[in-house]
Amino acid sequence: MAAPSPGPREILDPFPEAPRRAPTSNSGCRGLLWRLRDKQSRLGLFEISPGHELHGMMCMMQAGLWAATQVSMDHLPTGLPSEEDFSEVLTQVHEGFELGTLAGPAFAWLRHSLGLAEEDYQAALGPGGPYLQFLSTSKSKAIFFLSHDQRFFLKTQRRREVQALLTHLPRYVQHLQRHPHSLLARLLGVHSLRVAGGKKRYFIIMHSVFYPAGRISERYDIKGCEVSRWVEPAPESSPLVLVLKDLNFQGRTINLGPQRSWFLRQMELDTAFLRELNVLDYSLLMAFHCLHEDERGPGSSLIFCMARSVQGTQSSEEPGTQNRRLLLDVPNALHILDGPEQRYFLGLVDLVTVYGLRKRLEHLWKTLRYPGRTFSTVSPARYARRLCQWVEAHTE
Repeated sequence: MAAPSPGPREILDPFPEAPRRAPTSNSGCRGLLWRLRDKQSRLGLFEISPGHELHGMMCMMQAGLWAATQVSMDHLPTGLPSEEDFSEVLTQVHEGFELGTLAGPAFAWLRHSLGLAEEDYQAALGPGGPYLQFLSTSKSKAIFFLSHDQRFFLKTQRRREVQALLTHLPRYVQHLQRHPHSLLARLLGVHSLRVAGGKKRYFIIMHSVFYPAGRISERYDIKGCEVSRWVEPAPESSPLVLVLKDLNFQGRTINLGPQRSWFLRQMELDTAFLRELNVLDYSLLMAFHCLHEDERGPGSSLIFCMARSVQGTQSSEEPGTQNRRLLLDVPNALHILDGPEQRYFLGLVDLVTVYGLRKRLEHLWKTLRYPGRTFSTVSPARYARRLCQWVEAHTE
């Protein structure tokens, strides 16, 4: 594939050269920054500025990711990832911390296959602008970040979750090759961060499903069950927009029009893949905004066009099936579908929870605690079937 990466421990400048934001000195710039920050607060995002409790961690992540991406830029992928590429671990030592890059060449190949330029990836995740802290309704203790342009999503993970992800990574890559318009979240990197004298913390990077976010009005996290699946909505006068859950969506439908059959089929393919991996507790992220009048119908500038279509591969085991996705001329179109009146952002995330002994015991406990009610901890086969049934019942 690529030339070998540097040795396992490479000493680097703790703050490599990178583009930084120019200081604002006039009232016009201050006014623009105020409007941008006001917009972020409405979205439940908070800029990690000096004094924020996560500022030190963010600075280390940014400096480390800038250097890690530089390695992949210096050794661009030239072919499919090898077995060694999936197991490579690169540790780069900085002043006061170490950043590890796990399966770096494999993820570099994946980013390349998605048409993502390493320079853009480096600029978005490096020290060029502050990350945003994402206010999540998740019950996990994970920390959530967005890159300053809101294109990339970063999330801390437990060690066992990272191990499961890396174990499944070769099959994940194969699935995306076979179904290039899969609804699975696009994973872009896995890293570890160790502050001097401390324990390793792991985090993943992926494309944000909710991008571009400018006009999104509502967001949902769907698991197809009812226990703990309600979020108290923000008051009508509140500027905060939360990620809501299944029970908040009761009585509503997703109107996809002619795209519905494709969506149902792709849900079946992707959840069947996750079932084979013995994975559960993933979510269908969903958001939408209304289309403008000139964006609707065959006369719009975003018309579905066969010249813009991309076809997934057709397997010999599934004769007659075809995974065709008609792409819109907008960023991150892999997770976007246009219905007759609304644009939908759709993606499957949190793909790392394995149905092992811990989850089996949790299933037994919840069965006793919630008799007759549906909850998230069930077998992977039941989980996949139930989520597909939810989608079928809530789409038209």
